[in-house]
Amino acid sequence: MNVLIIGSGGRENAIAWKISQSKLLTKLYCAPGNPGTSKVAQNLQINITDFHKIKELVLQHKIELVVVGPEEPLVNGLRDFFLADEQLRDVLFVGPCSKGARLEGSKDFAKEFMVKYNIPTAAYSTFGPDQYPQAIEFMKSLEAPYVIKADGLAAGKGVVIADSLDQASSDLKLILDGKFGKAGNKVVIEEFLHGIEMSLFVLTDGKNHMVLPEAKDYKRIGDGDKGPNTGGMGAVSPVPFANDEFMHKVEQNIVLPTLKGLRQEDIDYRGFLFIGLMN
Repeated sequence: MNVLIIGSGGRENAIAWKISQSKLLTKLYCAPGNPGTSKVAQNLQINITDFHKIKELVLQHKIELVVVGPEEPLVNGLRDFFLADEQLRDVLFVGPCSKGARLEGSKDFAKEFMVKYNIPTAAYSTFGPDQYPQAIEFMKSLEAPYVIKADGLAAGKGVVIADSLDQASSDLKLILDGKFGKAGNKVVIEEFLHGIEMSLFVLTDGKNHMVLPEAKDYKRIGDGDKGPNTGGMGAVSPVPFANDEFMHKVEQNIVLPTLKGLRQEDIDYRGFLFIGLMN
């Protein structure tokens, strides 16, 4: 089987490393890849937002399976593009359609989805660029620290945690003024949840699912968990507190309701689900 991995980060490096060990693999490609993926795959230099170029590569290299790492091409409809093309629709594809990818691509959409399907989440409110005064009033109803999130994709950097109302007000204005580009056209302001963060990953074909090993990821740029968020500085797995009892609760209260909600929304979700948890 010829396989194409879309992306250039550490995530794609790990996926390529593992797929390269499969006995079913004939040839592995990464587009655009990175120095790490070049050790186990052939890198192909493309822009991952150029869907027609991706089509050319798929046809040229007789790709039978496509695995997409980054959120951006999924949010922009890469799977939808494949399904609409007679030459591509039969290619196996790991990644959701654009509607399903909105769970990661729009924090406001994700919050609305969680509320609708009774999935536990922090109290929140969403504000547009002309609602700065209303956003400030909402933050006054919360206790510090304040969690401010750009609605759209910001390479994992779109979340700001401010320790004071003055700092939160300043950060909010920067986001609404374009700090994260179009991703900040709307902002989600949440109550701060105290606890330990954990990341959970679920692989699903829309009907069946598999919960993958959990991880504790470290996003802040500085030592001692200080400074602004990044796309990720490192991760540790397994997570000590994620015992069988805890994971059973997560599956019953979060994973299964999420999958049920996707089906009820008529979203044919095939790929990886990322779930951020607090204990």
